[in-house]
Amino acid sequence: MKFLIPIALSMALASPAVAQLVRHPATKDDPRPNDPKVPDSYVLSGKFDRVLVIRAKNKTDLLIEMEKQVKAQNIKNAVILSGIGSVRGYRFHNVAGRDYPVPDMFVSAPNTPADFIGMNGYVVNGVIHAHIILALGDNKGTTVSGHLEKGTEVLTFAIVTLGVMNTDLGRVDDLTYR
Repeated sequence: MKFLIPIALSMALASPAVAQLVRHPATKDDPRPNDPKVPDSYVLSGKFDRVLVIRAKNKTDLLIEMEKQVKAQNIKNAVILSGIGSVRGYRFHNVAGRDYPVPDMFVSAPNTPADFIGMNGYVVNGVIHAHIILALGDNKGTTVSGHLEKGTEVLTFAIVTLGVMNTDLGRVDDLTYR
């Protein structure tokens, strides 16, 4: 079920952002308690095999370019070390609830330029899980952040640095492993 809702942030933006709440379909695992066999925390150890710098040019989709390079470079597991540049517009999501199934709030502002001031995250089994921080040019110091989605278009350039690991990151970002 999808809902379109306004957000207070839209007043601070140069052009209005649209937020959309997406509720994920409930699964049989949602109400189950945490599994005592899953440790409360754990550590994986590894080393970087190589460090790669990805550069995306004007009017490209940041996530699509990252996906292309992850595939072309045969990257299975990596740490996103940094990201900088600028964007012509953006799309990201954040969690919007405290319980399972976890709803996501998608924010889209395709015509709002911003400085791309940071990125972190992982590539796990070839899948990118990237979080971005953007600074809006509104003279108020407004920043927005969230999980990078397709629809974030590069303005000047975007540079993302990946530390490619020799370690299988397994289930580190599996929300069902609890």
